[in-house]
Amino acid sequence: MPALAWISATLLAAGAQVARNGLQAGLVSEIGTLGATQVRFIFGLPFALLMLAIGRALLGEGGPAFTGEAIGFVLLGAVAQIAATALMLMAMARRAFGVAYAYIKTEPILVALFGLILLGDRLAPLGWTGILIATAGILLVSIDPRDWRALVREWSPMALGIAAGAGFGLSAVAFRGAINGLGEASAMNRALTIMAASLAIQTVLLGSWLLAFDRRAFLGSVRVWRQSLSAGFLGALATGAWFVAFSLTAAANVRTLALAEMPVAALVSRRVSGRALGAREYAGIALVMAGIALMLSQALG
Repeated sequence: MPALAWISATLLAAGAQVARNGLQAGLVSEIGTLGATQVRFIFGLPFALLMLAIGRALLGEGGPAFTGEAIGFVLLGAVAQIAATALMLMAMARRAFGVAYAYIKTEPILVALFGLILLGDRLAPLGWTGILIATAGILLVSIDPRDWRALVREWSPMALGIAAGAGFGLSAVAFRGAINGLGEASAMNRALTIMAASLAIQTVLLGSWLLAFDRRAFLGSVRVWRQSLSAGFLGALATGAWFVAFSLTAAANVRTLALAEMPVAALVSRRVSGRALGAREYAGIALVMAGIALMLSQALG
């Protein structure tokens, strides 16, 4: 049951995150990078609090006790995620969505390293192999090998994308550390508690910054409240599902399984556009699925 739970939560989180990223990327031209960044936090917080209240009511539990370890990790995760979201939107603004997304999806390798260093989450050699193969597949699907030389020369979007991946990786591991550092409670309660706490911290930090230094961006997100509300809901849904998965298994397992959404997105995109997938894209999808299968075999074994 725990294995089925983290797999289901991861797939839900990945789908909600793709939809949210698309909404946020569309807001950049209207309200700027920071304005679009804060949408997921300020508009996500009310939904997160509602999810926490409903979750605790269904579980019949109160709030778990916060420890110094949990507070330190949730602060680290909150700040890292703000920085990563801004870097991601900057990368997407400078490069095609798919290419920028591929750079960001180098994240599972970094998650595995951060998890080992910060939490002692050790993966079997088979797990590391799966992560590397799946990441290679993502790059192959997203980037034509003939474009690699030009992409390397255009170092700015590549650096932004990889830095965003590192930020998301660090935040994932930190949030898992925060969840594990809470007092006695069910995995669901601890996950939803850290979700609400992280979004509250992020709302205060980024909201205060924007009100002080970029009020135009803050007010812009309020002006386009319909899109912002949708992005906030999807952000809270994705965050809650990620955190439930983090409470049940290593963050590297979660982030690697999440790569499954990119081949699906590629297939859907080609179906909508009417353009058939090429041999390179099919090969990349095969690598992604093989890597995920290897990762799952060690995670579930």
